Amino acid sequence: MKNWILTILFFICLGLSGQETTVKIAVLKYNGGGDWYADPTALPNLVSFCNNNLKTNIYPEPSTIEVGSQEILNYPFVHLTGHGNVIFSDTDVRNLKRYLHAGGFLHIDDNYGLDEFIRREMKKVFPDKDFIELPPSHEIFNQKYIFQTGLPKIHEHDDKQPQAFGLFIDGRMVCLYTYESDLGDGWEDPEVHGDPEPTRLKALQMGANIISFVFNQ
Repeated sequence: MKNWILTILFFICLGLSGQETTVKIAVLKYNGGGDWYADPTALPNLVSFCNNNLKTNIYPEPSTIEVGSQEILNYPFVHLTGHGNVIFSDTDVRNLKRYLHAGGFLHIDDNYGLDEFIRREMKKVFPDKDFIELPPSHEIFNQKYIFQTGLPKIHEHDDKQPQAFGLFIDGRMVCLYTYESDLGDGWEDPEVHGDPEPTRLKALQMGANIISFVFNQ
């Protein structure tokens, strides 16, 4: 099973060159009471932006997948967001660890209030690993779009500096945690939060960089 998703992604990329195959990405559904379903227009808008600007061939409607489902292996990229509590069961922990070791990628985007819970739960998955802050020089900020100061600030929240953290397995980033930025709100339809268009564009460009990095690392 190890690196199975990387094998799938290799053949998907071959298909992308001829626009014959679409890749699907997913929203991760978790337990604990947090609103995993927050920002419902975010991923569809990001997919549309990537398909138009990166010439990817991602299926327009993201799926919803539960943390403990073996079907997670069908998705090379899953996105987790929300405001509140997150709880991973023992089954969830084993399945998520298996998924990430097999080549999958998890993007966690703090929608405000997620931090203490997601750090606790990811420690269940990788007790011996810590989130490592990514410097502005990291390649994820230097894909098609250049972010010279690192992760952009989309929403103020507690007025803290936005930070991006990675978890790595054998040098490969398997999880990106974006904190105090709220990219997902910036990806949403413009009328949802009323963000200025330059702010939304920064969020979408950073999201496109994440997709580009994941599909090419």
